Amino acid sequence: MALKRIGGSSRYGLFFIDGHSDFYQPEASPTGEVADMELAIVSGRGPDILTNIGGLKPLVRDEDIVVFGCRDEEQATSYGSQSVHETNMHIFDHQQVRKSGITRAASLAIEKLMKDDLVGFWIHLDVDVLDEVIMPAVDYHLDGGLCFPDLSELLRIILGSGRAVGMDITILNPGLDVDGSITRRFVSSVVSGLT
Repeated sequence: MALKRIGGSSRYGLFFIDGHSDFYQPEASPTGEVADMELAIVSGRGPDILTNIGGLKPLVRDEDIVVFGCRDEEQATSYGSQSVHETNMHIFDHQQVRKSGITRAASLAIEKLMKDDLVGFWIHLDVDVLDEVIMPAVDYHLDGGLCFPDLSELLRIILGSGRAVGMDITILNPGLDVDGSITRRFVSSVVSGLT
């Protein structure tokens, strides 16, 4: 919302890195949490009380969004979620990332946000994009996912574009990381991707 406000007629994109597409409509959400719906909300789908704050709907246009690493399509469909694949967003799901390899997939994805009409883009990083074997400190588990070196490489490529304007990191649950070792490995991976 801040980027939309300061941008005026300028546009910002979104590089959405998440194990879940988080594209539920409220009536289909299995939890009722806004965290199930944030991609839908920022792209202008859902109740106006959430999607049109300050008359800024949509906060980000579909064609200015990359969705990277999601692997919940079957689960989301079973709950009746709308499909992110039926939008103009650029989808690089986990299966496609694995098939292409992290370097190629990340390079192809960042190209989608290197348009001249975008001032820059925000990075959303949900730690459940990582394999639950190495990142069990999340509330909603899914099989598979990226490994720590994949995340570092992805961040190196994204940040190497010079167009990222900020990043949020979400859903790491410290209560599920008793000795802090998971968080330390995660932070090391992120730091490696920033340098």
